[in-house]
Amino acid sequence: MTTQTLAGRVALVTGGSRGIGRAACLKLAAVGAAVAVNYHSRPDAAGEVVSAIDSGGGRALAVEGDVADRAAVVHLVDRVARDLGPIDVLINNAGLLFSGSLFHYDDAELDAMWRTNVKGILHATAAVAPSMIERGWGRVVNVASAAGVGTSLPGTTLYAATKGAVLILTKRLAFELGRQGITVNAVLPGYTRTDMTMAGRSADEARSIVEMLDSRSMIGRGVADPDEIATVIAFLASPESAFMTGQLLLADGGRMDYLAHV
Repeated sequence: MTTQTLAGRVALVTGGSRGIGRAACLKLAAVGAAVAVNYHSRPDAAGEVVSAIDSGGGRALAVEGDVADRAAVVHLVDRVARDLGPIDVLINNAGLLFSGSLFHYDDAELDAMWRTNVKGILHATAAVAPSMIERGWGRVVNVASAAGVGTSLPGTTLYAATKGAVLILTKRLAFELGRQGITVNAVLPGYTRTDMTMAGRSADEARSIVEMLDSRSMIGRGVADPDEIATVIAFLASPESAFMTGQLLLADGGRMDYLAHV
């Protein structure tokens, strides 16, 4: 991807204060975009991302808002438009992960994942799309998960269900918005080393997971760094992906442990 491919563009990254979202903010700023770093509960972390972008000569803004709250999303999008300009690129990255299986799940956690992982994408896309339509150009990139197409990692059944919904939502939104100059694609990360995926794990547990995933990878490395996923996001956000929409792009290290197809 050539440098400054997004010069003059404004990008909003939901859940941009840490993990894949943080890496995406830095990557988009590096290719010229002004970046709105959305956060829900980590203003300090969002501020650090903004400072990193500012120190590199870019433009950035931290914006608070829970994507599960439709009114809050409208408010944050209005603020970005006022302070940085109309949003050209939306990265729907905000997400929650709670463990669960058929006989062991929490209703409140399931509802929270649905509101954030699925409804959050609807809220944010609906809020930014009218301005994109008016200007005839836009990029929407949904951060889904390899879990949504059936990896076999135990304890992720309910999370996978929400990410499976993101996949069909990506295709439907691409269908609705394509004639308006807006592309909608999804990146499906495999297991990625972030605060969310490593939370609460001991060093031994983390090492065991990495070894297990490495054994299931075609390249012998089953855990991604956030920057590797951010590179794919930046491509899908760029003009160079103009002939791609409704696509689900796996970045999983060649995982081989997918459940059987029907």
